[in-house]
Amino acid sequence: MNRNMELTFQVECLQDVAVVNCMGRMVRGAALDNFRRRIEQLEKVRVLVLDLSDVEQLDAGALGTLLLVRRWAMQKSAKLKLVNPPLFFRQLLEATHLSSVFEISSLRDAISILCAHERRPRFAVA
Repeated sequence: MNRNMELTFQVECLQDVAVVNCMGRMVRGAALDNFRRRIEQLEKVRVLVLDLSDVEQLDAGALGTLLLVRRWAMQKSAKLKLVNPPLFFRQLLEATHLSSVFEISSLRDAISILCAHERRPRFAVA
């Protein structure tokens, strides 16, 4: 990937599960602000999955944004899951003592959450 690639992201919603695929550099700037604002526009979210597998870089601004997104999710009673963060990302979370603050999952775990969500009954049977 190009080292100068600005953060891009794609949001996909499946009922009350939102999956955000993040790509590029997660660093302080307009793209990171747009990322946070887009997430804060989501409604009726039970699970917010951030797929970080294509993130090339992050800085303190990104960590701050992730903490804001985590607070937003908690206020909405939603679970926030970080999926497949690269090694440098996990090491930075460890170094800043934030690894215990975020729930980190593999892609397989995230898929099982989505599959379980699909099998969940949509109405009550009396």
